[in-house]
Amino acid sequence: MNYKPYLLGLLVLAACGKKQTPLNTGDGILGLANAVQLADDSTQIMLEDFFLSPDSITALTPPEGMQIRTAEGNKSAWLIHTGQHPILSNLGIEHAGKKYDLLLRRSRKQTVLFSYQSEDQGTQQVQLVGDMNNWNPNTTPLTLQNGQWDVSLRLEPGFYPYQLVVDGNWMLDPGNPNTRDNGIGGRNSLLEVAPPPADSLPRLHSLSFTDKEVVLGNSGNTGELVAFWENVRLPDDYIQTTDTGFVVQLPAEAKSLGRSFLRFFAHNPLGESNDLLIPLQKGKVITETSQLGTDDFHAQRMYFVMVDRFHNGNAANDKPLDHPEIHPKANYWGGDLRGITEKIKSGFFKEIGINTLWISPITQNPEGPYREWPAPHRMYSGYHGYWPISSSLVDHRFGTSDELKELLRVANDNGIRILLDYVANHVHQEHPLMQQKPEWKTQLDLPDGRKNIRIWEEHRLTTWFDTFMPSLDLEKPEVIEAMTDSALFWMEQYGFAGFRHDATKHIPEAFWRRLTQKIKERVVRGQGRSVYQIGETFGSRQLIGSYIGSGMIDGQFDFNLYFDARSAFADSTTSFKSLSQSLEESFRYYGYHHLMGNISGNHDLPRFISFASGALRFDEDDREAGWNRQVEIKDPVGYAKLQQLLTFISTIPGVPVVYAGDDIGMVGAGDPDNRRPMKFDNWTDDEASTRYRLTQVLEMRKNSMALNYGETDILLSTPTELAYLRSYFGEAVLVCFNKSKRETTLNIPIPAHLRKGEVMGQMGHPVAMDQGRMIITTLPANSYEIITFR
Repeated sequence: MNYKPYLLGLLVLAACGKKQTPLNTGDGILGLANAVQLADDSTQIMLEDFFLSPDSITALTPPEGMQIRTAEGNKSAWLIHTGQHPILSNLGIEHAGKKYDLLLRRSRKQTVLFSYQSEDQGTQQVQLVGDMNNWNPNTTPLTLQNGQWDVSLRLEPGFYPYQLVVDGNWMLDPGNPNTRDNGIGGRNSLLEVAPPPADSLPRLHSLSFTDKEVVLGNSGNTGELVAFWENVRLPDDYIQTTDTGFVVQLPAEAKSLGRSFLRFFAHNPLGESNDLLIPLQKGKVITETSQLGTDDFHAQRMYFVMVDRFHNGNAANDKPLDHPEIHPKANYWGGDLRGITEKIKSGFFKEIGINTLWISPITQNPEGPYREWPAPHRMYSGYHGYWPISSSLVDHRFGTSDELKELLRVANDNGIRILLDYVANHVHQEHPLMQQKPEWKTQLDLPDGRKNIRIWEEHRLTTWFDTFMPSLDLEKPEVIEAMTDSALFWMEQYGFAGFRHDATKHIPEAFWRRLTQKIKERVVRGQGRSVYQIGETFGSRQLIGSYIGSGMIDGQFDFNLYFDARSAFADSTTSFKSLSQSLEESFRYYGYHHLMGNISGNHDLPRFISFASGALRFDEDDREAGWNRQVEIKDPVGYAKLQQLLTFISTIPGVPVVYAGDDIGMVGAGDPDNRRPMKFDNWTDDEASTRYRLTQVLEMRKNSMALNYGETDILLSTPTELAYLRSYFGEAVLVCFNKSKRETTLNIPIPAHLRKGEVMGQMGHPVAMDQGRMIITTLPANSYEIITFR
């Protein structure tokens, strides 16, 4: 890319002459410290999340309006709010003679009075259930006062799907006309807690740079800049405020590090801006993606392989179960580790731009079948890998230990990182642990007489997936130690680059803290390797985000955004406005440069194209549909809609994650119909076109700093049109969608700092710039365009 140096004015030049305050920071914090979200009154900060040796902390300096109290060994500290403090502030820390800062975010919660007027005067109980309480009706009862049911809530700005439980019956709120698709064929009522107007907040943009400073624009309201280099806040003498933004000096200390990062935030009394993340190489701004490596998690392009259903590389280890009740869909198909190795060698992944693989669990599963507890009680094999009877053996149906080592070696030689799907929540009843340590399992029979099976929210940390699959009591330290050591075995023995963690929300936070601590000690610091951890949690953004942080995991799959994207792209009646709102909400919870997984689908959900092509209805039981009829693509428009979804997940912040088969538009209903064997040849024109389109957009992402580290601005959002801009200094990429059934001309307003230069459409549709103020492009029905600025 061509990056033009900024012509500095006299005011800026004067600022550059200031002598820098030495930063005197070190590497006591591994990686970039996540911001701390403050509670209303007091907040516990787990200092051991940030420092492997918190006992070396010698001083803690809270911001104005707060006091601090430490716990034993400095493992944690409590921030006590004693007065007013700004939207953004920092906690100063001295550790082993070096200085560090943690960014603090003031609580954004608002008091909301929720009311329900029952038409039945005999109503005895009303409960609220939704994203605000993780769908547990027992946590939020309403109180009857003066003929009305009320409850006071403290909520962050955003949208909250919910229902009412009236005398045990779940129902939509009859007093609220606003609803949203619930992702499983129904609707939920929708409560909105409005954030501050966007134009009242600062809005940061990366404009230009030299070897000495970076220039930032502020296109929003005025605000104060908070700048971090690595894990220390830059003093005021590094920052010059101008009429249009800020000029920030590059720290001299950055020249001595290979890779380091600048982070920028801004705030005013009304709220917080977007954030910027700028990578440096030996103190210079990185301008080419060729400078990014496998340690740059933002540059990951991931592909998910279900081992048994991918490619059979060794027929000698095929051992499907011979049982009259096991349908082929629930049996072994022969995919194995050697098959994945062969596809890496053939260039199958590299040719579409994949540099990270997530593979399903490979530990030994039972030799025989088991019957599922819920009706109709079908028989299954453990082909999927999620029924571990060993914590250290490779399932012989997938290969050998040597074949696994060969897979990791070949992947590494081809620049591909491999994440292992690790199961910590439960084991199979045949696992030796259940004979040796039966007290390690959680309670199956509840005091009220119910079986604690699939009670996902009410008994989130103890519920079992099935009668033969006991959940482990991961509140017990000895269980935590055993299972975290098991995870480290796979990483240290074979060299996996990270984990996809199954059932994340069903595991207590203490487990994640101990696992991440061990990874930092033994792998990151001990071996000098970077590790990426991503979790699986279905739930509210608040719940999902509670597992992400410096002492926890790096990201989770953004299922809330996926469900909204699925509705927007697959269903012609769903507005793009709900998708843009969802995208903004993910930014508020996870940041503008998060490491969440943006999925095309997965093995637990019906294939996207099944909905988009009319093969599956949103309001039907998707699992039973897969058992009772042959689900096949009805309308080829589904391929165009899938291509839009793949483009969306590949061009927004986060990690694009493509489920094997979505790259060609494989169809399928619910589990296990969505796990059909991968198809490698005899593709139709539509299938080949879908893979080609994915290759195009992933190649753009591979070569674009804007698509990896750029800021994001939504410029157009109507029921059928969506356009957002990714920009990074002199590079910008505009992504546009038309989901209507007819050709449409989009008129997209362009920010002032991009009103010069040439524009080019990468998909072949006509593109023009109208007097530097508007981009005009005409798109066919159900299509997209990616426009680059130079």
